[in-house]
Amino acid sequence: MSKLRLVIFDVDGTLVDSQVMIYDAFAFAYEQAGLPVPDRATALSYVGMSLEKIFPALSPEQDAATHAKLIQGYRDAYFHIRQERGSNATSPFFPGAREVLDAFREQDWTLLGVATGKSTRGLDKLIEGYGLEGYFVSRQTADDHPSKPSPSMIHAILSETGVPIDRAVMIGDTTFDMDMGRAAGIRTIGVSWGYHPAETLRPDILIDDFLALPAAVDRLIGSAS
Repeated sequence: MSKLRLVIFDVDGTLVDSQVMIYDAFAFAYEQAGLPVPDRATALSYVGMSLEKIFPALSPEQDAATHAKLIQGYRDAYFHIRQERGSNATSPFFPGAREVLDAFREQDWTLLGVATGKSTRGLDKLIEGYGLEGYFVSRQTADDHPSKPSPSMIHAILSETGVPIDRAVMIGDTTFDMDMGRAAGIRTIGVSWGYHPAETLRPDILIDDFLALPAAVDRLIGSAS
């Protein structure tokens, strides 16, 4: 019998390119609240954290009631945009991502998980939109955990799957993802196409092409044994 291994994915900036939709939702939230819209680079640099952390960081001068209004405005805009445009338009897969997911799913020794700053509803809609039901054995979201880089989501996935830490790896595009993986004691693979500059990630392995991911996973945590 193959010894199980676990591959955990971040979503936005790692699997899918949702930056246009995310920034449009940021802009809507701030405009609705009558506040200046943060510049694109600054706003997107916080993607990966939970909304409850993002808005106080973006607008520390505002009070808790305004932060709550911004959070709700963002959520309303995000789901309206997705409903209006669809997953393929608002969150297209990065090149090679679907092929790699399909290849991993065919391996009976590989389990897939998700650790994302998205809400459960947002993740469920994405999975439904792409027909990914059954791909991920554990799906952890910001609804049930402290914001990244807390290792809480990874701890939950490890607990649910029973996979040891030396057979688990975190894949992500931000320092939040890499710090979360390190805090949980698992190996990390950074991708160069996401929200944070590649040179800031400090992963165990950095990849520039999604098709390089399977070999990087094999190198860090082994294949079937």
